[in-house]
Amino acid sequence: MSAIQDYQSSLGDTASRKFETFSYLPDMSAEEIRRQVEYIVSRGWNPAIEHTEPENAFGHYWYMWKLPMFGETDVDHILSEAEACHKAHPGNHVRLVGYDNFAQSQGAAMVIYRGKMG
Repeated sequence: MSAIQDYQSSLGDTASRKFETFSYLPDMSAEEIRRQVEYIVSRGWNPAIEHTEPENAFGHYWYMWKLPMFGETDVDHILSEAEACHKAHPGNHVRLVGYDNFAQSQGAAMVIYRGKMG
C-alpha cells in the first residue's frame, strides 16, 4: 500500500485550497472532461455551468452561466458553453454540474477550468 500524502492547505493561502475531489488530481484533459459530460448525459441529468472567483470557491454561491441546460444531450454544445464561460471569465473557476431531477440533488459537480489562485 502506498503512503498517505498530507495536502498542506490553509484558509490564508488560496493557492493551497482544495475544494472538490478532482482538485487533488492533475487538470483533466479535454477527453477526460468530454467523458464526464457523456456520463452526465447518459444518466439523464441536466447539465449546468457555474463559475466563481478562486477566493470565493468555498462559498455556497457560484454564479450560474445562463440557465441549466434542461434536456440537453449534445455533448459538443455543453462543452462549447463551458468554453464560452471560461473565455468570458478567464480568471474564474468553471464548474460542470449534473442535476439529478429524481434525487433532487447534484449527481455530479467538478471544476473543469481552474482560475489563477493566489
